[in-house]
Amino acid sequence: MSRGIVAALLFVLSGTCAAQAEPHFESDVRGIFKKHCFHCHGEEEHPEGGLDLRLVRWMLTGGDSGAAIIAGQPADSLLYQRLESHEMPPDESKQISPAELAVVKQWIAAGAKTARPEPTTLGDEYLITAEERAHWSFQPIQRPAVPAVQHAEDVANPIDAFLLTKLEQHGHRFSPQATPEKLVRRLTLDLHGLSPETKLVAEFQASGGEADWSKLVDKLLASSHYGERWGRHWLDVAGYADSEGYSDIDAERPHAWRYRDYVIRAFNDNKPFDRFIAEQLAGDELITSPLNDLSPDDVELLSATGFLRMAPDGTGGAVDDVNMARNDTIADTVHIVSSSLMAMTLSCAQCHDHRYDPISHADYFRFRAIFEPALDWQKWKRPNQRLVSLNTEADRKAAAKIEAEAKLIDAAVAEKRAEFIQATFDEQLAKVPAELHELARAAHAAAAAKRTTEQKAIFQKYPHLNVTAGSLYLYNRKAADELKKMGEEAAKVRAAKPKQQYVRALTEVPGQVPTTRLFYRGDYAQPKQELQPAGLTVVRESAGLAEIPAQSSHLPTTGRRLALAEYLTDAKHPLTARAIVNRVWMHHFGVGLVTTPNDFGVLGELPTHPELLDWLAAEFIESGWDMKHLHRLILSSNAWRQQVRNNPALQELDPDNHWYGGARLRRLEAEVIRDSLLAISGELNPQQFGPPVPVMPDTVGRIVVGKENLNAGRPGAVIDMQGEDLRRSIYVQVRRSRPLSLMETFDQPTMSPNCDQRRPSTNATQSLLMLNSEQLIHRSRKIATRLIQERPDDQQQQLELAWRLIYCRPMAAAELADAQAFIQQLVESLASQPAYQPQGDKPAAKSAEEEALAVLCQVLLSSNEFLYVQ
Repeated sequence: MSRGIVAALLFVLSGTCAAQAEPHFESDVRGIFKKHCFHCHGEEEHPEGGLDLRLVRWMLTGGDSGAAIIAGQPADSLLYQRLESHEMPPDESKQISPAELAVVKQWIAAGAKTARPEPTTLGDEYLITAEERAHWSFQPIQRPAVPAVQHAEDVANPIDAFLLTKLEQHGHRFSPQATPEKLVRRLTLDLHGLSPETKLVAEFQASGGEADWSKLVDKLLASSHYGERWGRHWLDVAGYADSEGYSDIDAERPHAWRYRDYVIRAFNDNKPFDRFIAEQLAGDELITSPLNDLSPDDVELLSATGFLRMAPDGTGGAVDDVNMARNDTIADTVHIVSSSLMAMTLSCAQCHDHRYDPISHADYFRFRAIFEPALDWQKWKRPNQRLVSLNTEADRKAAAKIEAEAKLIDAAVAEKRAEFIQATFDEQLAKVPAELHELARAAHAAAAAKRTTEQKAIFQKYPHLNVTAGSLYLYNRKAADELKKMGEEAAKVRAAKPKQQYVRALTEVPGQVPTTRLFYRGDYAQPKQELQPAGLTVVRESAGLAEIPAQSSHLPTTGRRLALAEYLTDAKHPLTARAIVNRVWMHHFGVGLVTTPNDFGVLGELPTHPELLDWLAAEFIESGWDMKHLHRLILSSNAWRQQVRNNPALQELDPDNHWYGGARLRRLEAEVIRDSLLAISGELNPQQFGPPVPVMPDTVGRIVVGKENLNAGRPGAVIDMQGEDLRRSIYVQVRRSRPLSLMETFDQPTMSPNCDQRRPSTNATQSLLMLNSEQLIHRSRKIATRLIQERPDDQQQQLELAWRLIYCRPMAAAELADAQAFIQQLVESLASQPAYQPQGDKPAAKSAEEEALAVLCQVLLSSNEFLYVQ
């Protein structure tokens, strides 16, 4: 049973144990009623049947049918009778469970007691109980003392002490450290998302000391590949896509890549994470240069706001309900922000009070009010209206100067063209009777649409008189060529203009501040009371944070999003730092300390090591939100460097490895598989940044990297990508409707609207792809060619290099013998085929030895040892 289910059962069944020690409404029953009953008997302005179940005294008084409960007498209590008969709640899918019903019965039987005196009135306020405020994720982050352990020699840093404490409580210790080659492969895949170079493995094997490990970690963190790997993790939770989604049209987003590049640079520059958050939420409120003359730094800040432009957005095209599409985009944006930065399921309160967590319907719209000045659904800007030009005043002046030069050429061309046309017309006029010359000249001078009937008639009778710019070449090829050359000169001059570039950003219009209203049941057509911007009430009550102002006193815009960034990164905020360090931990260990990274609420998992989570969060904040410092801490721990767990006794006690008694066996992510294949084959194009590498359907409908080349709807000749197709996967276009087939098979997530956690699967399609994929066959042949080039005329060295490239370890003697036998058998089989036989004096078209080596490489790449990290 998962910890999330256990947590939920504890929440609703706490009365089972507590019943013997006086169950109380707040701790044992209120959550059940909130889940099943408040929708009709608590949230409405006029509760159904006049019965409000939010306070016990209101139940005792009752509604239209009299008292709802009689203390001490569950069988005679109308509420219990309705619940037991399943008459209430009326929705069969939301029926109360037997366990929940038992809790209600025990509570009524024990006297229907409350834990404390109830408020005299609720009014419009949303009641948050002390029990709800006491939930672990709403408590202040406190730095706990590092625990003492029995085996101090197993502790490399405080992380180990926190983890080892729990293991020692059950009579266990860490697993032994993994071998040097496995550690280097694990580390490189972890920080770069690429298989390591053989040189890197050999260097660490030769040394392998603690100081050398630290140097290796620092070396990999300093590489630009680090930002590409860890930027991908953040782009998942941001919902990054190069297309709009929302509908089947899935229009492209040609400028979204600037946000992707911003994220990669931010990680490589080790931008403090609190600043990273602020720039993404409010980069437009941080800029100092005007929007029509942006400095390079301000371009980066505006690019950062692409974080708030990643949600699916169908408002650029035709949709059935444009207002619904606008509000859907806002709702998805709120979801992305809350799930990534707060680890809360805030969207559950969009239509009603949250059924489990202390988040009200009004809380949702107060949080939404923070974004509405920039995402005003009633004065909506379509995607193309939100683009901000990156051309500066200097660019515009340069463009104007160049345009003036080009217009001089245009004028010369026009003058020359007129001369040629007139001369040619005069030549043709000589072929017409003299008495018609005056009429012909008038007809030629008139615009075609304004010619009289008589003028049209003469052109019909003498069509050679209709000399125009378009027909001049028919009369005077030399003149037409001269004009074409002059036109090309003008085009060449114009080509020197600064190219028009845009950033996909979010901005507010100063002074344009919409009124935010609560939408009854989430329906924009049913607006209710006006609401002011705010964070979550429960956070404000538990942390004592200042509220978010509706209008900044020092900005021309509202400043709400900048205030939100400061609010979220305040050391007193209980959620943000915990959410971020938990995600980092998840990507290093395979699961988070909280295994539901987007849900720190009641239905989420409890932290396996709450003290460690708080220690890491406090350390992260005190380090200045230093992401690389956090990496170093985790990667220098003995816990991270353990070998894959192989302890049957520990496995029986802790089947899910929540005690971290060994490393987890983890499947490589889709992008890592593709990028590592390119790296091992020696084909990887290291070019960074810029517009995405396009994708297209191939002749059988698979989505592959390539430029679409259609002719009458059918695929034309393949366009040479000039090595662009060999770039890292993070630069490949993310079309929501066109997931790359190779990566979709290995669980590349769809952004709908974002991905909080990747969930690897194991299925037959993956094995079939590795056996039959043209890309894998091609990569295998490229690797075979590399092996032969680097180790010519020595099969044993070629095989040893294959093992080091693909598995990052030396091959065993038995593996060498098996590989040689496999190749020999395959060479003999291939030798009988015509393609591998000499044709007279000509050598064989293919080498049987090289093809056999390629097949072996494909076998190695398809194996679990390559596809999993140990």
